[in-house]
Amino acid sequence: MTTPIALTIAGSDSGGGAGIQADLKTFAALGVYGASVITALTAQNTRGVRGVHLVPPDVVAAQLDAVFDDLAVGAVKIGMVASRGVIEAIAEGLARWQPTHVVIDPVMVATSGDRLLAEDAVDGLRRLLFPRATLITPNLPEAAALLGEAIAISEAEIAEQGRRLLAFGCPAVLIKGGHGEGPESTDYLITAEATLPLTAPRLATRNTHGTGCTLSSAVAAGLAKGEDLATAARSAKTFTTEAIAAADRFTVGHGHGPVHHFHRFY
Repeated sequence: MTTPIALTIAGSDSGGGAGIQADLKTFAALGVYGASVITALTAQNTRGVRGVHLVPPDVVAAQLDAVFDDLAVGAVKIGMVASRGVIEAIAEGLARWQPTHVVIDPVMVATSGDRLLAEDAVDGLRRLLFPRATLITPNLPEAAALLGEAIAISEAEIAEQGRRLLAFGCPAVLIKGGHGEGPESTDYLITAEATLPLTAPRLATRNTHGTGCTLSSAVAAGLAKGEDLATAARSAKTFTTEAIAAADRFTVGHGHGPVHHFHRFY
């Protein structure tokens, strides 16, 4: 029996709710072995980010090569990339190893509002990494920022922004609707051929730390297990919604608490 393996390339969250920690929890909860490449160490908790230490690009490259040299990676999830040098190291590593699936969550701002991606790195993200992606998963503010436009409000505006994001070279975009309004939270899976809405009830909780990391890593887990993109996206939406719904079972911190990645087990 082949063990499905997924690799997360992201920053470490010392509070355990997002980043590498959320990704590895998601992989484990969905039956996928998780490996990791750490791009940055953050000093953060549920209240916010207190400091960021960037991992040197050559160390990022060494981690990536060590993983691919030994493990049969089925899918890669990329989260916080932090700097232009790290982006270049990741792009060169992906070119060397040619993974089948790459899911990019363009982490630009934390739930707390703290900026996690330098301005000069945004262009590198678009030009060097997006063309290597199977899917990118921006939320509504991130999609707007990547395009230099206002935040989309209507379904038509969201679909149009998604199509413009495809021009950066990725075949599919999943625009997350958690920052929207109304009784339902709808994500949109957009390709050149179609727009697929993924809808779930909007849940009233402040414990949403790590939701974007969780969704993107859940998609990567599905792809690592051999699911097609639409199936992986649907399954990820369901898993993340359940994790948010169960978040209030936790009493963790005094700010935006984490979602419950292991809600199916305890």
